[in-house]
This record gives sequence, C-alpha cells and structure tokens, in this order.
Amino acid sequence: MRELLADGLEIFDRHSGWIIWNLFLAFIPLVLSFWLFRRRSISRTWFWWIIYVIFIAFLPNAPYLLTDIVHLIRAIRGRYSVWIITLIFIPLHTFAILSGLEAYVVSLINQNHYLRKQGAKQYIFLSEILTHLLCAIGVFMGRFRRFNSWDLVTQPDVVFVKTLDDLTTKKPLLVIFITFLAITISYSLMKQVTFGLMLQFRRIYLGLDELDPEEILKR
Repeated sequence: MRELLADGLEIFDRHSGWIIWNLFLAFIPLVLSFWLFRRRSISRTWFWWIIYVIFIAFLPNAPYLLTDIVHLIRAIRGRYSVWIITLIFIPLHTFAILSGLEAYVVSLINQNHYLRKQGAKQYIFLSEILTHLLCAIGVFMGRFRRFNSWDLVTQPDVVFVKTLDDLTTKKPLLVIFITFLAITISYSLMKQVTFGLMLQFRRIYLGLDELDPEEILKR
C-alpha cells in the first residue's frame, strides 16, 4: 500500500501538479463576480470597471479546466497501475473539471443577476453567448499558444497580434468554434444542475414539503 501511494504521489506530481494552481486561477473570477454583481449597493466607478476587466481576463481560466482532460488521457496511456488511475487520477481530474465549470457557471449566474437587477434581462442570453465566445478564444490562447491572463498586461501587443492572426486562420477558428460549443453545452447542462441544487437547498431552508420553483424563488 505504501508503495502504491508513493507511486501515486510521484505520478500525480508528474501529470497533475497543475490542478491546485489552475483551480486557484479558476476561482479568482468567481470571487470577483460576487464583489462585482452581488453587493447591495453597486456603483460603476472607474475602480469597478478595472475589477470587471480583471474578471473578464481571468474568466477563461474556469472553463480552461475542461481541456485539462488531456492530462488524464496521457496518464492512462502511461500504463500505470489500474488502481492509481481509478482511485487517484479519474476522481481528481473529474473533481477539477467540475469545480472549474461550476466556478464559471456561478460567475455567469452572478452576472445575469446583475443584469436582471439593472433592468437588462433581455440582454442576458446575448451576454452569455458573448462570454462563451470570449472564453473560447481565451482557452485556445491558453492551451495552444500558452498565454496567461496576466500576459494581457505584460505583453499586450504580442497577445493582440497573435490573437488577430489566429482569428483569421481557418484551423484555429475551427478549434475555437469547437471550444465555444463545448463551453456552451457544458454551461447549459451545469447551469440546470446548479439551479436544481439551489432550489433544493432553498426548499429545505424554507421548510417546504413540495418543490414549487416559482414560490421558492419568490422567497
């Protein structure tokens, strides 16, 4: 057992040492979304816009975890022990991917809440689509061009030129489009799951015997 655990830790460090860092980056926009969109009194000052730009810059880090499944595939192809793959890698990568996706979903739910509060409910769907598209571009630039969110500040000219070049080339555009579809579908599914869990928790909190979504949301 000790040998198995030792091998598991060594393999984890080789293939999955990125998880903690990537999850940290994914949760930055989640935390910022609560400050930006969920406070009782929100004034769009210059400081608010700066935080919003940072929020947008870091947001692709959340769905980016969807692409980290490549590390799991590499680990499986490494012909490691089936116990290490089953008990360590699959649960670990599944947790990371779902956590990143949930951080993305809740961030957008908070943004939608703000738009609804501002009387701009009709723009929610459009804002979601635009956000998915921007994140798809960001995920592509991070996965294939190896840019980071802070490169927008440290080398904005390089990021801009490279992004513009990719957006006018067929192969990168195809990959971005596929990434956009993956993010959109994953978001739609996870959003329904998240709302379902929120309704259940609120029902329990309010002590309602039957689940009536409209009544629960009113309360």
